[in-house]
Amino acid sequence: MDRISNSEIRLIRSLSQKKFRDEYGLFAVEGEKMVSEAQSSGFAVEKIFRRDEIGETAMSKISALSSPSPVLAVVRKPENTEISDTGKILEMYGKGLFLALDSIRDPGNLGTILRISDWFGVDAVFASPDTVDVFNPKVVQSTMGAIFRVKFHYIDIPSVLDTAKAGGGKIYGTFLDGDNIYGRDLDCGDSAPSVIVIGNESAGISAETAAKCTDRLYIPPYPEDCPGSESLNAAIATAVTLSEFRRRQFKSPKI
Repeated sequence: MDRISNSEIRLIRSLSQKKFRDEYGLFAVEGEKMVSEAQSSGFAVEKIFRRDEIGETAMSKISALSSPSPVLAVVRKPENTEISDTGKILEMYGKGLFLALDSIRDPGNLGTILRISDWFGVDAVFASPDTVDVFNPKVVQSTMGAIFRVKFHYIDIPSVLDTAKAGGGKIYGTFLDGDNIYGRDLDCGDSAPSVIVIGNESAGISAETAAKCTDRLYIPPYPEDCPGSESLNAAIATAVTLSEFRRRQFKSPKI
């Protein structure tokens, strides 16, 4: 039953750390659904390990979960995750609706944001270099497979926003002093890039990035004059904002 070597165990365990994921260009995926998603995607699946083949003890050694899953896959990272030339962005995507993540640090938030982006058909997600690693095991698992469908790039955010504006695009950010999102015209990127900026969980959108925004939006509480929580979680704010953008593109349902 021993179908995994000690060197493979050491390799897979090392992938819990970013420096080794970067060194080997690999990351781990766990669970039947996630592994199936990896296999049906354009990602290169290097090897699959199944609990009934390698044994419970070996699987517990390579799993990053508290309860080891029945299957784990080692997957190769895509080559264009990091982009230094922001000019390539318009060449790659042109028009569309995009997210720009300004220093998102929580793995659960990033994973959920990718899942939300998948649901609302975001064309690509751009992230500042200091955003948490998208191949972090906690991020990967919380995407529920969206990591294999959503285009994701680490890139200098202020520069990519300048590139989008140069292409006739709009840059939207959410601020406590912004305009009520429900009363604003919203461009969904039908003819030029529209980028929605999501700020850091505690500090919000940085001053440099905020200066690039062409439109400042605000998600109001209800009732407006009686706010409860100070602000929304980054992932929840992303969902509310994207939902409102996409709502504008739906035709009114027939009654």
